[in-house]
Amino acid sequence: MRTALGIVAAAFLGACQPSSDAYTLYRDSAADPRLRVHVATFDAADGDAYNRDNCRTAADLVAGQPGVTVRYWCEKGRFRA
Repeated sequence: MRTALGIVAAAFLGACQPSSDAYTLYRDSAADPRLRVHVATFDAADGDAYNRDNCRTAADLVAGQPGVTVRYWCEKGRFRA
């Protein structure tokens, strides 16, 4: 029992650690183009290229919708204010 609990705790703590492979999708605002609004964080276990490509794909898909006037972009790493 103690070993299983230790494994679960280690897995949980490992999942909480920031990943160097994460990418975060941001957007600005039509009212203030200097604003950085967090949209999503991509942090799959499949690695840097996978997360980067998914973030860029999401940015392109959202930005390509009719009527979208804000800019979307990806930055390496987790959300930073």
